[in-house]
Amino acid sequence: MTGWEVRPSNRAQERRLRVALVVLLIALPLAFYAGNWWQARANQGQAQAFTAMQGQVEEQARELDELRQRMAVLSSGEQLAQQSNEQSRQTIKLLEEQNFKQQQELAFYKGVLAPDSKVNGLLIRSFDIHATETPGLYRFKLMLSRIGKDDKPLQGRLNVQLEGSLNGKAKNLPLSQLSGDLPDGSTDKAIPFAFKHLQAIPDGGRLGELRIPEGFAPKRIRIKADVEGGKAVERQIEWTDG
Repeated sequence: MTGWEVRPSNRAQERRLRVALVVLLIALPLAFYAGNWWQARANQGQAQAFTAMQGQVEEQARELDELRQRMAVLSSGEQLAQQSNEQSRQTIKLLEEQNFKQQQELAFYKGVLAPDSKVNGLLIRSFDIHATETPGLYRFKLMLSRIGKDDKPLQGRLNVQLEGSLNGKAKNLPLSQLSGDLPDGSTDKAIPFAFKHLQAIPDGGRLGELRIPEGFAPKRIRIKADVEGGKAVERQIEWTDG
C-alpha cells in the first residue's frame, strides 16, 4: 500500500521499555516515602538538638541564678565585714582616746608633775604614734607637762620635725605639713602652747592624724620647745609603727 511502511517489531526493546515504566512507577512512591522518612529523621534530629539546647539554656539559667545568689551573699558579707571593720576601728580609736585621758589623770594625780622637784620648767612627756589600717596614715598625741612647784602658766612655741629620708635622701618634714590637727596659728616652725599643768596636742582627749608622703621613711621625731621666760627644751623620739 502506498504511503505505509511496515517495520518488524523489536520485542526486546519493548520489554525494556515496559521494565523501565514499571521501575519508574515503583520508584516514584518509594522516593516520596523515602523523602518523607528523611524529612522525619531530620525533624527528629532538629527536635533532639532543640531539646538539648533548651536543656543547656535552662542549666545555664540555673547556674546564673546560683551565681547571683552567691554574689548577693558575698556582697552582704562584704558589707557586714566593712561595717564590722569600721566598728572595730571606731572602738579602737575610742579606747585609745580613753586610755590617753586615763594617762593624763594618772600623770597628774600620781606625781608625774613632780611637785617636789627642785627643777622648774617644761617637760616634753611623750609623742605617741599609732598606725592605722590605711598605709601612710597614723594617729598621734603629743603631751606636755610641767615640773616643779611653780604654778605660773607656761607658754611658748614648739618646733616639731619628722626626720627621715625621701627616695634615699635625708629629709625633714614639719608636723604642720603632715597634720591638720594642730592648735590655731601653727606654722612649719611654730606650734603655740599655753598651759598650767598639762597640755595635749590635739586637745579634747582626741587623737590627731598625720599622713606621711609616699616614699618617705621616718626615723625619728625631733621636738624643740621655746618657753617664754625660760630655757628651751629639746627631745628626740625614735619613730615606731606601734
